[in-house]
Amino acid sequence: MASNTHNVTLTGLARRFVDDGLLDEDTARDAFVKASQNRIPLITYLTQNQLADSAKMAFSAAMEFGVSFLDLDAFMPEMLPEKAVDEKLVRKHNALPLYRRGNRLFIAVSDPTNIQALDEIKFNTGLSTDAILVDDTKLKSAIDRYLESQDTTMGDLDDADLEDVETEGGEQETDDAVVTPTEADDAPIVKYVNKMLLDAIRTGASDIHFEPYEKVYRVRYRTDGVLKEISRPNIKLAPKIAARVKIMSQLDISERRVPQDGRIKMKLSKTKAIDFRVNTLPTLWGEKIVLRILDPTQAQMGIDVLGYEEDQKELYLEALAQPQGMILVTGPTGSGKTVSLYTGLNILNTAEVNISTAEDPAEINLEGINQVNVNNKVGLGFAEALRAFLRQDPDVIMVGEIRDLETANIAIKAAQTGHLVLSTLHTNSAAETLTRMMNMGVPAFNIATSVSLIIAQRLGRRLCKSCKEPLDAPRETLLKEGFTEEQIDTGFTLYQPKGCDKCNGGYKGRVGIYEVVKVTSELANMIMEEASSIQIAKQAQAEGFRTLRQSALRKVMEGVTSLEEANRVTKD
Repeated sequence: MASNTHNVTLTGLARRFVDDGLLDEDTARDAFVKASQNRIPLITYLTQNQLADSAKMAFSAAMEFGVSFLDLDAFMPEMLPEKAVDEKLVRKHNALPLYRRGNRLFIAVSDPTNIQALDEIKFNTGLSTDAILVDDTKLKSAIDRYLESQDTTMGDLDDADLEDVETEGGEQETDDAVVTPTEADDAPIVKYVNKMLLDAIRTGASDIHFEPYEKVYRVRYRTDGVLKEISRPNIKLAPKIAARVKIMSQLDISERRVPQDGRIKMKLSKTKAIDFRVNTLPTLWGEKIVLRILDPTQAQMGIDVLGYEEDQKELYLEALAQPQGMILVTGPTGSGKTVSLYTGLNILNTAEVNISTAEDPAEINLEGINQVNVNNKVGLGFAEALRAFLRQDPDVIMVGEIRDLETANIAIKAAQTGHLVLSTLHTNSAAETLTRMMNMGVPAFNIATSVSLIIAQRLGRRLCKSCKEPLDAPRETLLKEGFTEEQIDTGFTLYQPKGCDKCNGGYKGRVGIYEVVKVTSELANMIMEEASSIQIAKQAQAEGFRTLRQSALRKVMEGVTSLEEANRVTKD
């Protein structure tokens, strides 16, 4: 890619950013080309990929185009004009109405070249429009706050709209229920459970755990991959809390002897809804309930913000562009496999492509993709769904997980007969994925000729940009941790978490750490010779494919995460 960008002549914003010292020439050319290919504004591309400071870019753009610059922190949602612009236009153009003066409407934008936004808003409102440049990062969050403030459904905690959308629990005869539906609908219980769900969303948690013990009851959130205790309600409330969550997710409150699965949909506003996947589990002291928070916006993040190194991203995009073959994503539960798969499906999701998925269950709804929930109770497993897909003229098939030989064989046959197949396996590395399939009974020849790419991944916590601080470490320690002499000689800065009011103990958000291995001809020969996972891993490294550990250390060198966090998620 870099060789093709040398001929690009930098003009306009790209040239201004280079002249102002925000970017170097090569980075600016590469960003300009990729932003054009992705059909997104240059500033948005640079912000998403953290290539330049968004506030400095906004100020520089304002100087370039001779327009006003504003810090959005000075504006509160209630200060903005109510319903001045249709919310669809606000979302479409990433444009926020700031204030009206007579017949003039002042609009906050981050891209000064977006003349279409001003013209369309002018046409729809009948008002003259003036652009004001703002920080792209602050603009997105300000738009979310603005639209939520315009929506009466947000309201107080008691008014949050909870909608039961799916029933997965069955009804079975059992002893008398401990709690009746009427008791579970008591106002204090309703308010408490609603508050726990809303607080989890606001803090960016991925899971909520309601846990009963002999003498205590606790609620924990998993935020950035780490569990933290949030609340300890009275143990006597445990049955009522469990019953309330079960009613919300349409489960059988009288059945407390077996696990149950359900879903809850919480409508936060007209523009945003969050799904919760609910599972109950009988324990010694009552039912433990875990809710997994499924945010549909995660599937729209784009491949550039997931954490792939440039060469790894190119390998993934290259495999997605193939008309057939199999892409396998591996890692433990909660390692981000679903987001990687959905990101790939979003790239492929066009009107010309027929995509079908079999999932257990479908976590995020994607328009334009035919999603099927497997249901073993009625005989609809992964294998049965795959057979049906193959009769419906598919181009791309996604299988939630390859669990058995039958599913593996059908998926491989699909990959060999003109279909692109994406799936997951629960293994620790790319090499172990290949040997796992052989151990399942899949012929080595079929694996070698069908699997085109394997992605093993983990999620590590990002260091908070506001408070991370340098850490001195002896050369011997760095060598022991796995850094090479050449890497140490580059003089990179090691950072450690500190903690501030903007983060969680020095960390904010997570980043993907990947091992991306393309099945080359040499690796295919080793598979057919049934080589061990150790031999395959050595060959992959010899061909230049980085291990998870090596990728994690690169994130440490870049200052994205700490060595402590790299050790937590990747241990040799």
